[in-house]
Amino acid sequence: MSHEQLQIGVMGACEDLEYDSNIEAQAEEIGRLIGESGHTLLFGAEKDRQSLSTAACRAAKEAGGLVIGVTYGRRHDDILEENVDVVISTGMERGGGREFVLALSCDVIIAIGGGAGTLNEITIAYMAVIPIVVLKGSTGWSDRLAGQFLDERKKVRVEEAETPEEAVKMAIMLGQQRLENLKSEPKKS
Repeated sequence: MSHEQLQIGVMGACEDLEYDSNIEAQAEEIGRLIGESGHTLLFGAEKDRQSLSTAACRAAKEAGGLVIGVTYGRRHDDILEENVDVVISTGMERGGGREFVLALSCDVIIAIGGGAGTLNEITIAYMAVIPIVVLKGSTGWSDRLAGQFLDERKKVRVEEAETPEEAVKMAIMLGQQRLENLKSEPKKS
């Protein structure tokens, strides 16, 4: 199996869901590990609030990683987080199209806690057969969906990880498997 650079999405609760500092520290650890791994971290860049994803973003950047923020705005400089290498401005509103662009740009996603936006991103990844890893014990949709399939089609199981280290290791393994599987699929004309 080759070890290509992956685009790992980190999705998680915004601060208005009032997550605790322990979960935020776990998000930072996930970001740091992705940054150190040499893979790219993608996240939903916000204009007006912090999130578990922005905590992961900062830590990935501090660890020397490449960070891409996908924003719902129209201006690439209209985001709260400063530690972003590339900003993709979708011009779409929160709770809509931005989540499609973000989730479909990932080889694998890691979800930490999460509300409706994270659920939307998980659902999009599921329908596109993009692997999903959730951090167990991080509350929200991550805990509700851990170990489950979203429907009877059983496209991809929502994998659960006990620790940030396990989440990143599992995400890298599943993302690399996905890339290998995509390479072996016959080309459509």
